Amino acid sequence: MNRKEFVKNAGLAAASLAVLPGSNVFAIHKSHADPKVKMAILGVGFRGESHLDLLLRRNDVEVTAICDVDDRMLARAKGIISKSGKKMPVVYTGDPYAWKKLLEKEKVDGVVIATPWEWHKPMIIGALEAGIKYVGTEVVLGITLQDHWDVVKAAEKYNANVMMMENVCYRRDVMAVLNMVRQGLLGELLHLQGGYQHDLREVKFNNGANPPGRGVEFGEKGFSEAAWRTDHSVHRNGDLYPTHGIGPIAHYININRGNRFLTLSSFATKSRGLHNYIVKNGGENHPNAKVKFRLGDIVTTHISCANGETVLLQHDTNSPRPYSLGFRVQGTEGLWMDVNNGMYIEGKSAKAHEWDDAKTWLDKYDHPLWARWSKESAGAGHGGMDFFVEHALVESIKRKVPTPIDVYDSAVWSAITPLSESSIELGNQTVDFPDFTGGQWMYRKPVFALGDEY
Repeated sequence: MNRKEFVKNAGLAAASLAVLPGSNVFAIHKSHADPKVKMAILGVGFRGESHLDLLLRRNDVEVTAICDVDDRMLARAKGIISKSGKKMPVVYTGDPYAWKKLLEKEKVDGVVIATPWEWHKPMIIGALEAGIKYVGTEVVLGITLQDHWDVVKAAEKYNANVMMMENVCYRRDVMAVLNMVRQGLLGELLHLQGGYQHDLREVKFNNGANPPGRGVEFGEKGFSEAAWRTDHSVHRNGDLYPTHGIGPIAHYININRGNRFLTLSSFATKSRGLHNYIVKNGGENHPNAKVKFRLGDIVTTHISCANGETVLLQHDTNSPRPYSLGFRVQGTEGLWMDVNNGMYIEGKSAKAHEWDDAKTWLDKYDHPLWARWSKESAGAGHGGMDFFVEHALVESIKRKVPTPIDVYDSAVWSAITPLSESSIELGNQTVDFPDFTGGQWMYRKPVFALGDEY
């Protein structure tokens, strides 16, 4: 059997799996006598708050420790915990390495990392070295390509799970399309597009007190993400946030599970958006108007795959635009595009060469996970997506099974950043994509969202 046949058969097998019955998430597979999953959170900023809130909602989880260096965010976190009625966890703070003390002293089943990007690799490896078998991390795994290899090797060494907390994989329309792909409605997939197209100028700058603020400060004078994220736009040029687009795409074409990325090439436009924003809102004499930003306003990345598909990603965070991830899933029988909310399937759409409203198809092929858990996901961040990623991590811990997004998936998605930087630095040269699985991609089978449990 060749690779294309393997991938097709694996997808059809996944689609045919029976949906398993279950109970309420807050008590699933647990009696009152069963021990609760003990969790720690490193970083309780605005992203960490979302994780904290979702974990506190669960009766099968106890948040036993939290860590942050920002007193304001810690105060907010304590308020959320007090309001929940749950026991106050041990709080670690006081210096940038307080997280190491937490890992040394606290015996937890899992840890969630929601800190600035440069801290992810040391915190992941630190947690693994401390004996923690389940680590959930926000985007990304690391800064350099070597960082990604280091995380993969550490996860292998300690036989542990590292899960990228990539929530767009659980977006309702994205999952409905995954259901359609696995049932063969779009035919054999040929070309896929996605990205991160999100105006972040008010995230990268603020007045030092409020996110988003009206000021143009960043770095030491900025608050929240402006205090650290904007510096990456000063010093780096590449696709700095690839996972929202590539995560769902990777599931559609079974990356690391019968398929893999082979090569990558990236291109960047000139940098104008951040400078213009500073001048417009702070004046041409503001000190930050003299800053030279390396990050191109639009970064386009092209990826080739072992099974013959092509992938196009775009990173666009410095321009005025409505939010869009720009998904396109093109198969031999039809396609889905999210920007125009369109679906077209040859011979099945209402009219030839005319778009159907995608909602009709998406409702019909709603993924079993959303059909089952939509009520529980109400109120969770990002339109309910955050519920599913948290649920997947906790359920994996409870069942002592691998996470549905594993360290190899996380590394492949995240490594697009340093690879795109290298390609652009080399004059848009095509670079080889590393195989973090060591050849096992040919034999591993799809596991993501095969039923309705997690």
